[in-house]
Amino acid sequence: MLDDDQRRLYELIWNRTVASQMESAELERTTIDIFSDDGHIGLRATGSVLTFDGFLRLYQEGKDEPEDGEDGSRLPKVVKGDRLDLKEARADQHFTEPPPRFSEATLVKRLEELGIGRPSTYASILTVLRDRGYVHMDKNRFIPDDKGRLVTAFLENFFGRYVEYSFTADLEEKLDKISAGELNWKDVLREFWKDFSGAVEGISDLRVTAVLDTLNEVLGHHVFPDKGDGSDPRKCPSCENGQLSLKLGKFGAFIGCSNYPECRFTRQLTVPADGAETPGDRVIGTDPESGKEIVLKAGRFGPYLQLGEAASKEDKPKRSGLPKGWLPSEIDLEKAIALLSLPRDVGVHPETGKPIKAGLGRFGPFVQHDGTYANLESPEEVFTVGLNRAVTVLAEKKLKGGGASRQAKPIKELGEHPTAGGPIGLYAGRYGPYVKHGDTNATLPNGADPASLTLEEAAALVDAKAARGGGKKPKKAAAKKAPAKKVTAAKAEKAEPAAKKTAKPKAGAAKKAPAAKAKAKPAAKKPAAKKAAPKKNAASSASSDAAD
Repeated sequence: MLDDDQRRLYELIWNRTVASQMESAELERTTIDIFSDDGHIGLRATGSVLTFDGFLRLYQEGKDEPEDGEDGSRLPKVVKGDRLDLKEARADQHFTEPPPRFSEATLVKRLEELGIGRPSTYASILTVLRDRGYVHMDKNRFIPDDKGRLVTAFLENFFGRYVEYSFTADLEEKLDKISAGELNWKDVLREFWKDFSGAVEGISDLRVTAVLDTLNEVLGHHVFPDKGDGSDPRKCPSCENGQLSLKLGKFGAFIGCSNYPECRFTRQLTVPADGAETPGDRVIGTDPESGKEIVLKAGRFGPYLQLGEAASKEDKPKRSGLPKGWLPSEIDLEKAIALLSLPRDVGVHPETGKPIKAGLGRFGPFVQHDGTYANLESPEEVFTVGLNRAVTVLAEKKLKGGGASRQAKPIKELGEHPTAGGPIGLYAGRYGPYVKHGDTNATLPNGADPASLTLEEAAALVDAKAARGGGKKPKKAAAKKAPAKKVTAAKAEKAEPAAKKTAKPKAGAAKKAPAAKAKAKPAAKKPAAKKAAPKKNAASSASSDAAD
């Protein structure tokens, strides 16, 4: 049996397959003029009249994407002189609107019309647009982000040839010819690189200010929209006499004042779609403890709260960014005081006696204890998290390998090793919990519960790891080899006087005795069975010399 999704997929495939074998539909472009009986009122409708439905009777491609505007409307089939009955008269005001944003289907259709890409590459093209932050999806439509606008404006003004539709389509055609063996890929690559390297060298001579001036002019209508009251949209709302312009900082592009550093007004590149960002500073209220004003400001990384003003350049007033999902328009005095009070003390850890704090960081809400940070689920939890919940979250983070492994502090001391001595500890590592004894680390088996691990089990894991060669090996092998060398040397000394004693009558035997000694030294490195052979040869040769 098929489930609903499988049934719909099968139905779609069947309809498209059968529709591809049917006759084409016939549409007639028609304009219908409608007049009242007295001739004082005239109406006009423009659209298409379906004269033969053909495959449209079974399947209409893109019917889930209704066509916009009057051009896509269907009109009934009428003839000249037909009388129409008035059902309803409605006066609607119509405003001209820009064409709708591309959806995935309409963008792929447009790429096909321009000859850009291939069916196998469309999915990767759409994925790159989203993954690199060039666009975001809103109601299944591609909405350009600031990063995408900047990249597009830069390429259009300094690398215009390479973003033209014709260039991309022509390159696609050449790649097809390379695949078919009609073109040499080296020639195509050489031709491309020659022009492209020249374009790169040309842009490298420009200063950053020249590029920013160009982008300021191109993106001016978007970054500095008309306010509708006739005022200068580039006027700085803080110092009143500076001009806002596009700036480039360590963390990307932002809008800043021309009077910097006297005026430090900054804001994001564009106003968010929800209209959350305020154009200037807004006083939230007065802090009851310090008596200082709490001001909501618009910074380059988004809106933030500031307690008081800086008395000097060295004095830095307390600030707090707004958590994700908190709109500036919803910030009141109570929320502002709560945000500026962070990080707050949750309590004292029952095991270590050290404090636990809760706060907001660059990666979201967290609790912190003794150098270990653990994330919380939502920003609201920062203000309500209790001691028990904080201890639990920190313990879970340690067991997952966070925080403790960097400080090399054991989660739990298990005790002394039963045979070798020395403490055995349970640690949280990057790849999971493990036990450590000296220089030997042994990872816990899959499925083992670190909380119920005993000293005997930990000792067995450490011994097994050491037997397999884990940790730093003690230099026991060198200690065993030293006596062996002494014994071999002693045997060589005993063989030497025996050879001398036997070779006493003749001087030639005395000369051969050192040779026997020389052979005995390297023999110490060989097996015992091979050591005896040189000694016998030396003695027999000495005896034969003496007999002579």
